[in-house]
Amino acid sequence: MLKQEHPRLSLSRQCELVGVSRSSFYYRKKPLKPEDLQLMRLIDEQYLKTPVYGSRSMARHLRRQGHKVNRKRVQRLMRLMGLEAIYPRPRTSKPHPEHKVYPYLLRTLTIDRPNQVWAADITYIPMSRGFMYLVAIMDWHSRKVLSWRVSNSMDNDFCVEALEDAIRNHGCPEIFNTDQGSQFTSNDFTNILEEHHIKISMDGRGRYQDNIFIERLWWTVKYHYLYLHAFANGTELRQGLKDWFSYYNRERSHQSLNDRTPDEMYYQKTGMAA
Repeated sequence: MLKQEHPRLSLSRQCELVGVSRSSFYYRKKPLKPEDLQLMRLIDEQYLKTPVYGSRSMARHLRRQGHKVNRKRVQRLMRLMGLEAIYPRPRTSKPHPEHKVYPYLLRTLTIDRPNQVWAADITYIPMSRGFMYLVAIMDWHSRKVLSWRVSNSMDNDFCVEALEDAIRNHGCPEIFNTDQGSQFTSNDFTNILEEHHIKISMDGRGRYQDNIFIERLWWTVKYHYLYLHAFANGTELRQGLKDWFSYYNRERSHQSLNDRTPDEMYYQKTGMAA
């Protein structure tokens, strides 16, 4: 976005216009130590099992596993991963104080058809060297993953791309549900929903159950696939996820769907071609 050789604007003026300090432009993150990446992987695995763990409990758990860590180090790593101790769920996306927050619309709603409600969420993905973030958009009724993207940063762009892709290929839902993270409350994201006359629903802060189906998706994709492989780079990760989500939608039956696959549930009821 910022260009050092801009023909008309100085670098200082560009930084002022986009609301960042000049020092931030020159800042480069230091690569994480291998032992920190290992700890982040262990934290991620344990958080899926015990989402009530904060940094104190997580540090205690890691020490019991033989790792010499203090709470301050665990706090730093959990913050980097988007996990906040005060919530009963991993808060990969944080609220923005100036963004509008919408009410939760699903509490008494009977969801009985595809494209009635879509949901989206972001999760942390450990890799052999480093990490990335994954966003997925799911049809609530059929559990079908409609679109997904990975990114090495927590900006809005990859969430917006996933949303545009889902609408382009599957039409529009009646309601779109997310958490209150800044990626989903941003104008770039909510404007698309409003332009397509989609009602916006947002979880209550820290309410793990409000988006439970996509939380179950994270557990499944990680324990059934991601934790079993070591991805060297984003290209390998994207290809692997492409294959796995294809399997998940087309071949993996769900007991809650009367042993049907998400594709069977989605396309049989919408009448669309797979």
